[in-house]
Amino acid sequence: MIAGMDVGGDLRAIEERGYVVIEQLLGPEALGRLRDAVQPYLAADLLGRNNFEGYHTQRVYALVAKDAACTDLVVHPRILAICDALLDPNYLLTASQAINIHPGETAQSLHFDDGFYRIPRPRPAVSISTIWAIDDFTAENGATQIIAGSHRFGDAEVGSVFGDIDFDTRAAAARVPADAPPPAHLSTQLQTVAMPAGSVIVFLGTLLHRGGANRSERARLAISNQYCQPWARQQENYTLAIAAERVRRMPERVQALLGYSIHPPFMGHVEGVHPRRLLERS
Repeated sequence: MIAGMDVGGDLRAIEERGYVVIEQLLGPEALGRLRDAVQPYLAADLLGRNNFEGYHTQRVYALVAKDAACTDLVVHPRILAICDALLDPNYLLTASQAINIHPGETAQSLHFDDGFYRIPRPRPAVSISTIWAIDDFTAENGATQIIAGSHRFGDAEVGSVFGDIDFDTRAAAARVPADAPPPAHLSTQLQTVAMPAGSVIVFLGTLLHRGGANRSERARLAISNQYCQPWARQQENYTLAIAAERVRRMPERVQALLGYSIHPPFMGHVEGVHPRRLLERS
C-alpha cells in the first residue's frame, strides 16, 4: 500500500470487474500541461486511416516522448503500483497515445487490447491499459464503453470480435465513419464510463471495450498509456520511434519501460550487453 493511495481497493475492483475508475486523479494544473503538450500535434492532419482508428479521430503516437508532461504521466505512481501488482517485474510500456474523438465519429469496434496475443481465453491479461480523461467523458461525446466482467470470458463468449475488426487502410475519399455494432449477445451488456476530466479508467487487456460515438459538438480528448508483460512484443517500437538522444534525457524508469532494460536472464540484450549501454555512447 502506498500512502494516500487505495491501491488495494483498485486491485479488488480490477479483479472483480476487470477495471477501476479513479476519479480526478489529475488536477487542473496537470491537465493544463497535458492539453498544452498535445495541442501542437492536433493541428496536423492525424485522422485515422481505417475504421478502427476512426476516420474522425486524431491519434498522436509515441506520446511519451512528445513532452515532459506526457513522460511524467507514464510513471504516475498509482498506475505503476497497479502494474507492479499485476505484471511481472521489468514490464514495458507498449502504447502511449493521445486520442481526440471529433463530432460525427461512430462507435469503435468492440475489442480487447491484448487480443493480438493469440493465447486461448480465459487467461491472465498480458497487458494493462489506462485511459485518462483530459476532457469530461460523457455518453454524448464518445466516452469509453466497457463490458464489466468480460475479462473472465472464454473464447466462446468473446467470439470473433477481434477477427471482425476493420483494420484495412482506406483511400482518403473512402474514409467515411461506419458503425461497428457489437455481437448481439454482447450489445446489451455495454456500459458507458462517464467521468470528469482528470479521471482515469485502468483495465485489464482482456476486458472488452470500445470508444463511443461522439454525438456532441466538441472533440473529446484522452490519453491512453498501456503496459505489457516483459516477454511480450510492444505495440509501438520505441527504439525506432524515439531518437536515442531524446531517450538519454528521460528518467531511467521511463528508459526501462521503453525497452532499454533486461528481463532476466538476458531477454532484450544488444550483442550480449544491457541496452542502456547504447545510451551511454556519445
